[in-house]
Amino acid sequence: MKLTPHTLAEGRHVLRHGGFDEMRRSFAHDVRQHGATMQDDRELHVVTGAFGYSGRYITERLLRAGNRVRTLTNSPDREHPFENRVEVHPFNFDHPERLASSLEGAQVLYNTYWVRFNHADFRYSQAVDNTRAVFAAARRASVSRVVHVSITNPSEASPLEYFRGKALLERDLRESGLSYAILRPAVLFGGEDILINNIVWVLRHLPIFGVFGAGHYRLQPIHVYDFAELAVAQGVERADRIIDAIGPETYSYRELVRELAQIIGVRRPIVSVPPQLGYAAGWLLGKLLGDVLITQDEVEGLMQDLLATESVPMGQTKLSSWAREHAATLGKRYATELGRRRNRHVAYANAR
Repeated sequence: MKLTPHTLAEGRHVLRHGGFDEMRRSFAHDVRQHGATMQDDRELHVVTGAFGYSGRYITERLLRAGNRVRTLTNSPDREHPFENRVEVHPFNFDHPERLASSLEGAQVLYNTYWVRFNHADFRYSQAVDNTRAVFAAARRASVSRVVHVSITNPSEASPLEYFRGKALLERDLRESGLSYAILRPAVLFGGEDILINNIVWVLRHLPIFGVFGAGHYRLQPIHVYDFAELAVAQGVERADRIIDAIGPETYSYRELVRELAQIIGVRRPIVSVPPQLGYAAGWLLGKLLGDVLITQDEVEGLMQDLLATESVPMGQTKLSSWAREHAATLGKRYATELGRRRNRHVAYANAR
């Protein structure tokens, strides 16, 4: 706090004539007029979506390491566990100067921003443009490092807009001149995840489980804690890197469903269905739930084996072990994507 002659004079006056209440009011007025100049020497790290899913766990690790953390978010009023330890700024996608200002002084930017599907309120193309604006702001603010969340097997030639958009952004970041680490997770699980939780929810509530086609396509899920640790570790580095962020277990989709059913103690027929029929059933169930249960890009991405690579696993937590530890609660509540976007006040775990 900067003490001005006005502050000191007012302080002497109110101590003689008005007491501490008036002094407190005068002191607060001076803060508003002159601002606080207290120096915080901790490294500043900026996380997009610190009150969301992966961003929350990245933020937890940064705070635990003693860093100063700021978030850029569309949900500044969302419940979160950080109290007043995280500085909150809006994204300001449409105001480049404000966006760059919110990144000034940052050593590292962790970009988790994206959308899962096209919707009336958000689209892949908009997410691509917004992310480009974030990269441009990072350049303008001279951010030292960008850790960017992508997806396994992105391709600019992909007919799937999700994977194509991720590939375009990877190229933009590579060509930006910024130091970068691009993390390519296949599927995240743990905490407030959607995919694994909702597979188990379906197993608990429906008499059969349909897989698209034969179900032999693979997934390599990584725990969100492991992913956050990887992200923070890459924030310290300066060499440009692209990393497949996969877990230690590889499942076919059919094997994954069978394992999860066994873990929670239910017996369900796992039947092969034509992909379009399976997508239609998922679409209908999503409508009944007021959500989007599965998307066409997700179905096709699965069936094209895009959620698996031949890389060395980066995570250590096994989905099988984690699911056994959480079998009593896993999938008891449906995890709603649209509910999280409609209600930007409640924590992800409490969204309906």
